[in-house]
Amino acid sequence: MAASAIRTEGLSKRYGGLDALKDLDLEVGEGEVVGYLGPNGAGKTTTLRLLLALIQPTAGRAEIFGLDCQRQSVEAHRLLAYVAGEASLWPALTGLETLHLLGRVQGRVDESYRDELIGRFELDPSKKVRAYSKGNRQKVILIAALMTRADLLILDEPTSGLDPLMEQQFRHCIHEARDRGQSVFLSSHIMSEVEALCDRVGILREGKLIEMGTLAEMRHLSSLSVEVTFDGVLPDLSGVPGVSAVHAEGHVVRCQVRGSAEPLLKAIATSGATRVLSREPSLEELFLAQYGRKSEEEMPAAETSGN
Repeated sequence: MAASAIRTEGLSKRYGGLDALKDLDLEVGEGEVVGYLGPNGAGKTTTLRLLLALIQPTAGRAEIFGLDCQRQSVEAHRLLAYVAGEASLWPALTGLETLHLLGRVQGRVDESYRDELIGRFELDPSKKVRAYSKGNRQKVILIAALMTRADLLILDEPTSGLDPLMEQQFRHCIHEARDRGQSVFLSSHIMSEVEALCDRVGILREGKLIEMGTLAEMRHLSSLSVEVTFDGVLPDLSGVPGVSAVHAEGHVVRCQVRGSAEPLLKAIATSGATRVLSREPSLEELFLAQYGRKSEEEMPAAETSGN
């Protein structure tokens, strides 16, 4: 059986009295694109540093294609390429010289693909790094990672500083990488990017992985938005099971539905409904619903009751 691209078991990191990461059990399959979400301080960067063996775990272990990230870090690094959210490069080198150096470090480069990427990302490789904008420096490290055709891409806010057109080029490259069988582990604050690219998504909160699954599997974290148009008197939907946030305006009723939509459909079936529109929650809505719900659960009862 083939080894997973990433596998962690009970992976933990503690700094003094702070648990930066707690008992992380995570698996990224070969050829899979997995998104990793959480606010600042949730433990995303700690996870990436542990995978890259930049820090040592307090407990647990992590593997890259079956190689122990700590004891076999050199071998593991030959199979991956990493993109940081902030590009720290050598200011006196040109873009092409930087790509050549980074390619030597990784050990393998698809030169024809590198040249194609330079054109796609509209990078002038003859310029010195010191003359590049933040976005152009980010293009350099993106090209450096992609040109290796590494088995695993570990990406931390990879489109930081890129304009929307270049973000689209990045997405196209990730789709190509997945089609080639490469695995991608993507940490990003751009929800639309994660939603467009990822097969599965993990949500991290205070160092704990609290949700993991496909977008379809995670729809239960938020409500379905429904808009119903009637040709007569508007029915009272406030008591229908699973229905909340009912708002009536003219001949239109808008509401949120959590769980099965069957009670709502039964309620409007005999009420002269002429049009029913529904919209599933976006990844951003799922994320915010999860954090908002957890915050309410953690608040004292007097605060959540509105008193």
